[in-house]
Amino acid sequence: MIQIEFTEEQIEQLRHERFAHPHPRVQKKMEALLLKSEELPHGRIAKLLEISENTLREYFREFLDGGIERLKETRWMGPTSQLSPFCQTIKDYFEAHPPATLQEAQQRIEEITGIRRGRTQVHEFLKSLGFSWRKVGTMPAKADVDVQADFKKTSWSPV
Repeated sequence: MIQIEFTEEQIEQLRHERFAHPHPRVQKKMEALLLKSEELPHGRIAKLLEISENTLREYFREFLDGGIERLKETRWMGPTSQLSPFCQTIKDYFEAHPPATLQEAQQRIEEITGIRRGRTQVHEFLKSLGFSWRKVGTMPAKADVDVQADFKKTSWSPV
């Protein structure tokens, strides 16, 4: 069992950070350490937080290595898209020349980058760039003013 001595200042900081930190995984780490400061058994803490005991011990080791600041670090990364290096180029191009359809956007991205992606992937990528889809409606044709004036004079009678 890992032994940790907490100062009152650390406990207060853990109480604050468990809700104030923007990342939920960091909040969970803070909660784990706070429960440890309450001297709960490791198995009970892991069950409450729905994490493995190995993960819990890793949180404790991080705290011992670098304190609360080390717990705040977000070192995990998800997969990155091959389109990431072209984000700004694609965004600038689509702001200047908005595509009418998702298929058109897919073709233009392939032309710009040489990378082919499916429609769903293109949709998610464009959403991540801040683009949104707008439903397009039809606009009525322009009215012929002369024909309308003639209609009012000859066929239309006010009630």
